[in-house]
Amino acid sequence: MAVTFIGVRHHSPACARLVRDTIARLRPAYVLVEGPADFNGRLDELLLGHEPPIAIYSFYRDAARVHSSWSPFCGYSPEWTALNAGRAAGAELRFIDLPAWHPAFAARGNRYADAERRYADATERLCREFAVDNTDVLWDHLFEIDADDLPARLDAYFDLVRGEAEPGEDDSERESYMAAWVRAARADAGDRPVVVVTGGFHKPALEALVRAGGTAWPEVPAPGEDATGGSFLVPYSFRRLDAFTGYQSGMPSPEYYQRLWEDGPDGAAAALTETVVTRLRERRQVVSTADLIAARTLTEGLTRLRGHRSPARTDLLDGLVSALVGEDLDQRLPWTSRGPLAPGAHPAVAEMVAALSGNRVGRLHPGTPAPPLVHDAAAELERLGLAAGGRVALKLTTARGLERSRALHRLRVLGIPGVRRDSGPETGADPVLDEVWHVDASDPDGTRTAALIEAGAYGPTLGDAAAAVLDERTSGAGGDMGRLAEALFDAALCGCAGQSGRIAASLAAGVAGASDVGALGRALDVVLGLWRHDHVLGTARSPLFGTVIEECTERILWLAEGIRGGPGPADPARLGALAAARDALLHASGTLRVDRAAALGVARRVAAAPDAPPDLRGAAFGLGRALGDTADPARAVRGAAAPRVFGDWLAGLFALARQEVIDPGGTVLAVLDELVGALTEEDFLIALPALRQAFEYFPPRERETIAGRLLARRGQSGSARALLRAPRDPLVVAEARALEERVDRALHAAGLTGGRP
Repeated sequence: MAVTFIGVRHHSPACARLVRDTIARLRPAYVLVEGPADFNGRLDELLLGHEPPIAIYSFYRDAARVHSSWSPFCGYSPEWTALNAGRAAGAELRFIDLPAWHPAFAARGNRYADAERRYADATERLCREFAVDNTDVLWDHLFEIDADDLPARLDAYFDLVRGEAEPGEDDSERESYMAAWVRAARADAGDRPVVVVTGGFHKPALEALVRAGGTAWPEVPAPGEDATGGSFLVPYSFRRLDAFTGYQSGMPSPEYYQRLWEDGPDGAAAALTETVVTRLRERRQVVSTADLIAARTLTEGLTRLRGHRSPARTDLLDGLVSALVGEDLDQRLPWTSRGPLAPGAHPAVAEMVAALSGNRVGRLHPGTPAPPLVHDAAAELERLGLAAGGRVALKLTTARGLERSRALHRLRVLGIPGVRRDSGPETGADPVLDEVWHVDASDPDGTRTAALIEAGAYGPTLGDAAAAVLDERTSGAGGDMGRLAEALFDAALCGCAGQSGRIAASLAAGVAGASDVGALGRALDVVLGLWRHDHVLGTARSPLFGTVIEECTERILWLAEGIRGGPGPADPARLGALAAARDALLHASGTLRVDRAAALGVARRVAAAPDAPPDLRGAAFGLGRALGDTADPARAVRGAAAPRVFGDWLAGLFALARQEVIDPGGTVLAVLDELVGALTEEDFLIALPALRQAFEYFPPRERETIAGRLLARRGQSGSARALLRAPRDPLVVAEARALEERVDRALHAAGLTGGRP
């Protein structure tokens, strides 16, 4: 019996109807569908009675490659319709494509990502011929609204685009494999029909490939012995399906196409017009009955003008915009191209896009198998008293608080929604010993369940999965010291001691070749904090951590001495690196091999280098003072008082040694008061931005202390805190005064001040 090939566009209601009707008419022996062949043993699970959209999530990991892939289905997906219609007709069902982990899918995170990029020339020519904006509009015009003689139209379309496109090696490998399934099913079916449902791009090639070849059932490839992989069903959402949020397969506006599938084009247009108006009114945008009538009238007019029997998606959207948006738009309408909605879109346009996108979330049947991680996470949250959700305050100095913190951090590292840390230590050196979290008790949209299922690829327990993610981050970081430092701190927060050692080893290996002072500083800050505060975070003072501290400190000082540059804004990352080196020299010199005398020599040389950046010179002077140098700080401040460098030099000093200002017996504050007070209006305006940045290094309480001492110097009483709460931005005030001064000079020069300067 002949094989009936149906080439489809993924997530097309018109194609889904064709598939449904063809299977019902032919009642075939086999229905073969483009999908992962390694899931064939679990097709009963796929057809348990889920509420789409859902997806098959597949994962693969070996020593060389990590890969994740989704095969999504919504109610109007032709593949989903084929499976359900085939089951209803009593057909044998088979997925016939290579598994998602196969190298043919190495560059693809979505099995049903359209091949349109490969035949763009043909579709662009068709768009010009039919005077439409893009492929989505073209598809609606040709197939979704006026679908007379749909099979012939589809054949002509896909023959054209495939005839002009060059298939890649991955396409050829997949098509050869799918053709083997078709030949085997045809041979086994005898005189009964076989229906094959694949992406239309593959249909012409499959028709040619099945004419000759073996008829044995093909083997399903299996991962290698050193690899792990598998597949699970996950809830999906219209948001993840929508091209306006970045999805590159099928069509945008899934809620529109769901309504089109259920109610037809007229019903979809009427229902979604009401939805758009309701959304706008809920956001307090005025939409009158006259506006609604105008929208419907304009939609009907555009429908007739464009030769459609019923409104297409863009007929509806263009009619709504014409009726409900009265002002000029700064951007092109988003449906004239493909891709995420651009920032700054008109609010009414954004609501239209949202209404047609929809917020449906799929639900899995209660009997659907889930990876062990889902059950482990639920059990851990229950055991630790976190399942009730709400605000969770933890003390990291208690065993139970630390255990609960680690569980929540593991969920955070895995990217599980519904878990948010509001406060807590940001680095190992952070003295904060408390955390505050917010945990959602429920999962109304299924996103947490979906994320846990997907994270199950990393391991069966929260600890195992978090450790695997940290290993992956470490491998992906290469020699990036900043990313390695972040991974190391997360390993400590998660209680993954084994990963901490491996990440520290990667840091130690990368120090010698690192050239980014800021990244080295972040790494040193984290490692030093963990080395010092292991009693809180459970990180041992290992010799490996000590080696990282020694080498980072030496490398930062060596790099800092070679930095040259003129006046410029202070570099917070660079200053942070010197601050981390200072802390290592102060807190580890008695235990580790860090040379304070050599560091003091570097600090003196950099502080005196005229070609070093001002912030670096100030930081070097502060480093020297922190290490015991007796140089006069007041004299150094006076030497750096040029308006264009003053604030940047002070930023460096304050980043390393802000105690020079708040020390009651010091002279720096008095000198600063004198120098700033002596600045002209123009010089003050030049210096002010950098001065403000410099004083940001003082926490609020210390700024209040400084303000109080300045009041006392002037013999004034009052609230220092009130002094810090200026009614206007000081920079705005200074700019206004400078403007007034320039105006006065201009008036005087023009003789318009009556002789007064």
